[in-house]
Amino acid sequence: MSLPFAVFASGSGTNMQALLDHEQEGAAYRIELLITDRECAAEERARVLGRAVHRMEFPRGGAAGSDSGVGASRDPATPHYTCASQLLRVLQRHRAGGILLAGFLRLVPAEVCAAYRDRILNIHPALLPAFGGKGMYGHHVHEAVLRSGASLSGPTIHFVDERYDEGRILAQWPVPVLPGDTPDALAARVLRVEHALYPAAADALARAVKDGWPNDGPAPAFCWPGDGQAAGPESAAADGSSDGDQPAGDAGSCAPADLETRIRRAFGGAGE
Repeated sequence: MSLPFAVFASGSGTNMQALLDHEQEGAAYRIELLITDRECAAEERARVLGRAVHRMEFPRGGAAGSDSGVGASRDPATPHYTCASQLLRVLQRHRAGGILLAGFLRLVPAEVCAAYRDRILNIHPALLPAFGGKGMYGHHVHEAVLRSGASLSGPTIHFVDERYDEGRILAQWPVPVLPGDTPDALAARVLRVEHALYPAAADALARAVKDGWPNDGPAPAFCWPGDGQAAGPESAAADGSSDGDQPAGDAGSCAPADLETRIRRAFGGAGE
């Protein structure tokens, strides 16, 4: 049986669409609920497939470019507390076993992080810990990568905590930065890999949760193909250079089916 998941999104929803499309291939999860903080294209993508959509007003100061702190208010009268309580009620109503952030431009309230500790994933369009943190989203990330002179970029899947882009890394996949790249060209190359990597990561999380994670059972795991080494912050240099063990350049040379196969194998071969 598929595990119910919620998606949080603020924009076009292409990563959510990739997650939805993967359900037709026997995913271990099912997207039951979309949470948004504004009117966005992701809402229509969910409605077309009959998924619940819940738009919420988040307190000011929690957007990706803001100077918001991470402390949680315990005062029931505050907007922060009200938002967190509403979120938890909606998630519980839909029996969400995990949460997937897909272009969500708000901090997840600390109370939700605590209730879903190690069951929330985010996808970031660069190789963390470089090019992450407050204000680093969308085109800002790709512009920063190009300014840095990095030879590699690529998506990172990480667990979510109370701070932007600082949770433990689950998986990364390097994408080459090519001579003459523009932010749009690099973004398109990274996005192709995002659409393969995120459904595989969501599958791995769903399988782990069904097996008892995070209280019992093994954590979701990812290994670079061929080297047997688990991914983590050390798997990519902070300046975007390759250490020689990563599948550098895959996104530029593999056919889509080959890329998806390598990614599934890196997550333990589920779905093959």
